[in-house]
Order: sequence, then C-alpha cells, then structure tokens
Amino acid sequence: MTDPARALDVSALQALCRQVFGFRLAVLALASPVALVRVGPGAAAWATGSAVVITFMGSYLLFRDWERFGPLLLRHPALLAVDSLFAAVLLTAGTVHSPLAYVTVCTPLLAGLVYGRRGALLFTALQIAVLGAVVALDGPGGRLDGVLLLPGFCVVAGVAGVTLRRLMLGFGEATRALTRTRARLAAAEAVAAERARLAREMHDSVAKTLHGVTLAAEALAACADRLDPAALRDRADLVARSARRAADESRALLAGLRRDPDDGPLERRLAGAVAEFTDRAGLPVVLVPPSGPLPELPAPVVRHLVAIVREALENAHRHAGAGHAEVAAAVVDGAVRITVRDDGRGLPAHATVADWRARGRFGVVGMVERAEAVGARITIGPARDRTGTEVRVDLPATTASRPSPSRRSP
Repeated sequence: MTDPARALDVSALQALCRQVFGFRLAVLALASPVALVRVGPGAAAWATGSAVVITFMGSYLLFRDWERFGPLLLRHPALLAVDSLFAAVLLTAGTVHSPLAYVTVCTPLLAGLVYGRRGALLFTALQIAVLGAVVALDGPGGRLDGVLLLPGFCVVAGVAGVTLRRLMLGFGEATRALTRTRARLAAAEAVAAERARLAREMHDSVAKTLHGVTLAAEALAACADRLDPAALRDRADLVARSARRAADESRALLAGLRRDPDDGPLERRLAGAVAEFTDRAGLPVVLVPPSGPLPELPAPVVRHLVAIVREALENAHRHAGAGHAEVAAAVVDGAVRITVRDDGRGLPAHATVADWRARGRFGVVGMVERAEAVGARITIGPARDRTGTEVRVDLPATTASRPSPSRRSP
C-alpha cells in the first residue's frame, strides 16, 4: 500500500501521524472522567478504566517513539488492526454513546495518512464493522442519529487522511522539482559567470598583451632600417618577451589555473600595477599615498580592485589620449575608496553599461562586473574639474571585512 519511491516524504507524514496520536491522547484525557462517571461504579467502571489505560499507554508510546514504530507500521499494515482492537475494547466498555467513542476516528485517519486510499477504505470499513458489531451486541441504547454520526466521522477522517497524504507527497514532489530546477539554473548561471570571467581575463590580459605586441612589431618594422643592431636586438627582444607573456597568459586561462604571484596588501599591489603600467605605456601616473592604513582585504577582492585600476589606466592611455593620470586609495566613511583620474577627452554623459557593451567597450563593462562581484559601488564619469574621466570604486566596510571566499576568484 506504500510507494517506496516516496520514502523521502515519510518524515512529513510522520509529523502528521504523531499529531494524530496527540489528538487521541487529548480526547482520552478529556473524555475519560465523563465516561467513568456515566458508567457508574462496579465492573463496568473497571473495564472502562482498564481500556482507557491500555489505549492511553499504547498511544503515548507511539506518540513518543513514532520514528521507531512508524516504519514498522509502514511495513506491516496488519499491525494497525491492533489499533482497531483498542477502539473495540473502548466501545465495548463505554458504548458508542460514550465520549471515548470518538477515539475510533483516529484509526481511519491514520490509515489514510500511512497507507493512502486503499488503506483508508480498508480500515474505515473495519472500524465501521466494529461499530456495527458493538451496536448489535449492546443495542442502540440511544438515538439513532447518534449511532450513525460516528461512522460518518470515520468516513470523513479517512478522506481527510488520504487528502493530507496526497498534499504532503505532492508538496514533496514539487519541492524536489524546484530543487532540480534551481540546480539547473545554478549550473547555467555558473557557466555564464565563467564565460564572463574568461571574457574579462582575455580582455584584461591576453588582448592587451597582444595589442602591445602588435604596436611593438609595427614600430620595429617602421624603424628597422634606421636602428643600429643593438637597438634592433632590444626591440626584437621586447616583441619576443611580449609574445611569450601572451602565450603564458593564454595557457593559464585555458588551464583554469590563473594565479597572481603578487598576492599582498592593496597598497603594494597598486604600486606594482602603477609602476608596471608606467614602464610599459609611458604615461605618467601619480600614486597618491593613503592618509592612513588601509584595511586588510581578501586576496580575491584585491585582485578585482587592481584589475579595475589597470583597466581604467588602459582606457586613459588608449582611448582618452590622456597625458597624465592619478591613482588614490583611502578610507572614506568606513569604506575603501579607490579613485583613478585622467586629463583625457572624457566619456559621454549618461552612458550605461548596455551602451558600453553595444559600442564594444568591454573594458568598461568588465570594470562594472568586477565591482559587482566584490560588492563594491563603481562610478564612471567626468572628473571633478570637468576635464578627463574619474573612476571611483567604493568598497563597503562589511565587504572589506568579509573573509576570503573558499572558491577561487579570477
């Protein structure tokens, strides 16, 4: 009567079954004094009291240790017939008009919860048969509508048990379907995030290196006939080193093993990035020292921030035609603020990320994505003196103090 494929939903049904026995215990506690008063002193009182004690002890045992006895009842449906036997003892001792008779509705309800529709039909019919046998032995002894009311309650209880079971199993299946859907969406998001990461890394590393190789090779070709052998050798060596660097960066990206050997505090990383850019591009860049100590940041966060600074400097050099740039890092209102300013042509006003993507300015898009990845706010617009561009990144203190994530960050 039980579907083994739905075993994962048994825990939810167990909670409902325990509530059934809790209801039975409450009915026994409330109805027992009334029933004992009605039967009066004598053997009937002893029989009723014994039946109440036996039923109460059995119900309490199942209520307390349902996790132990529930699976046993699930595997052996015949054991629920013992519950019907307890109900028959109560009916025999207290008659169908006793308040204790309402304990009998728990058996069909429990059968519907544990065994489903067939179990509810079987044990509802069995319980009604027990009621009929007790009435036949003792006689109606009261109004007929009172005799018929209890079987009606048994039918309603059986239907309620089946309905609750279907709701629980349906909810469990819906939950599993939702979990599978979320897993698929998470996988798709992970793939999209990895594609975006690779696009940013390709733009920030290999693309820039290859661009430098191209410029160096063109310059070498243009002035090769005017250079002495030593200078020509130096220019050729620069092209070779740049090409090897591009190859190394490509292998690191393809292998997914990109590592930055210069992990360290933010100040040192910024100084290294500015020095490397100045030597390579020739654009004068001033690194403004912070007025106070900067907080220690997780290594992945530092890498994202330094990558944003590098991209801002590249844009100032390649697109804005700047003759000077400035990089500053400080703590402002509890947040780490990094600012990159240049004196170039500036950016169009009110441009959005979608506009930059449509124009093929993936470097700006990458800066925004990197800032979002670490929980920072980025502002890209005209500088304060209205000449050039200012890129400002504000990293909140809560993000700055967050421990380094276990997952590798690009």
